[in-house]
Amino acid sequence: MPTPRPFVLLVDDEPHSLSAMRMALEDEFEILTAPDAAAAARLMEEEWVQVVVCDQRMPGQTGVEFLTGLRERWPETVRLLITGYTDPSAIVDAINLAGIHQFIAKPWHPDQLLMAVRNAAQLFHLARENERLALEMRRLASTSESRLEKRRRALRQEQGFDSVLRAPNSPMNGTVDAARQCAAFDVPVLLTGEQGTGKEQLAQAMHLASLRADRPFYALDLTGMPDELVMIELLGARRGAVAGGTSRIGLIQKADRGTLYLSGIETITPELQLVLLRILSGRGFTPVGGQETLTSNLRLIAGAGTDLAALVAEGRFRPDLYYALAVAEIAVPPLRARRSDIAMLAQHILAELAARHGKPVHGFDGRALEFLENYDWLGNLRELSNEITRMLILAQDSVLGADLISRRILQGPPGEDGAGRLTQAVLVGDGSLKERVELIEMRILRETLTRHRWNKSRAAAELGVSRVGLRAKLDRYGVKDPAERHATPEEEE
Repeated sequence: MPTPRPFVLLVDDEPHSLSAMRMALEDEFEILTAPDAAAAARLMEEEWVQVVVCDQRMPGQTGVEFLTGLRERWPETVRLLITGYTDPSAIVDAINLAGIHQFIAKPWHPDQLLMAVRNAAQLFHLARENERLALEMRRLASTSESRLEKRRRALRQEQGFDSVLRAPNSPMNGTVDAARQCAAFDVPVLLTGEQGTGKEQLAQAMHLASLRADRPFYALDLTGMPDELVMIELLGARRGAVAGGTSRIGLIQKADRGTLYLSGIETITPELQLVLLRILSGRGFTPVGGQETLTSNLRLIAGAGTDLAALVAEGRFRPDLYYALAVAEIAVPPLRARRSDIAMLAQHILAELAARHGKPVHGFDGRALEFLENYDWLGNLRELSNEITRMLILAQDSVLGADLISRRILQGPPGEDGAGRLTQAVLVGDGSLKERVELIEMRILRETLTRHRWNKSRAAAELGVSRVGLRAKLDRYGVKDPAERHATPEEEE
């Protein structure tokens, strides 16, 4: 499809001038003519004109006056003025009032006029293209911002407070509410709780819910790290100060305007305590091997596996650093205090592990979940994840049963009527020798039967008792098949 030719409006009260201009331009442009400003204005209403060529001396309204009004209504139209005046002040006034693109002096040559109109038409085209590109860039920028916001929203959902899995009645709800409340306040926070309870996940969720969400989040576990390595990791090092000879930027500098989470804060030495205190008090830090003092506008969230206040009382932790860290202190409950969350957590962990290892499974049976929910999980989420990984490896069916669970977990039977869940609790607990031995015997029976999927013949053979003796012990302790299934003689064999 051929490109339409630009429309050019010629305005002059002298017919022969209009005819001469038409002859010079009509081979390349669509020509409109008007003998005065009023006629020209009517044509502008009817046609999409790109270039106007107007004579200055016309009756009723001068060229500058007409082009000044045209500039207000059709500012994108390129305006050319034909004039015999050479007074510089008049030219400046015309430029300021009418925004004249070019003056064409009388007498003009046809080639001169054609070149001027060509340039004006090209200018109009470039201006329109620039406007189109500007609109496209704004649209793309808006789309990019929308996509970025969607990614940020997805990240907040994936790694924010929504990622902290918990039941409607979970003890974790109060912890999450407190963390959400503190997230918007740009102050240090101390998270306390046992190892593996999800303190780092909570710290990252607080970062994503804070005003620093667009800045980086870094985490470092200080447990067991020597001072020299901690100093380099946190403060950075100048060239030649460490092996390799290159400079290194520390996490404190990297986390500028972002968030730094330090777990195992209770393990650091007095020297490191002083370094952190200086940073929190705004006195800055000096990289290893450097001379200059740097500052960092970071938010520090610390994680402690023990009661820092108790360490302060014992003189093992600086009280000023403790109070600097614990502007807000949030306790994260252990997994054994979150039994209503364990089924949800276990299913989530299993789904992630199954996808990672490419093994199709669909969950746990009810008995397996009951055992998992009632175990004390001294290793918290890490121990739970390890146990589920082991079960997945051993699984032969699409549903994981209780027979796959480790013996130490099976020996802590489900139910709230047991006197403790671990063998150690029985060994150090109260009661007569007979009562404590019987309790251990009951646990061993339950654990063995669970591993053998309640096949009593196999359980009796492993325990070295007869099936009659096994039945007698089960009746004595009230141990029953949780599925309340009465095995047939064929199944027991």
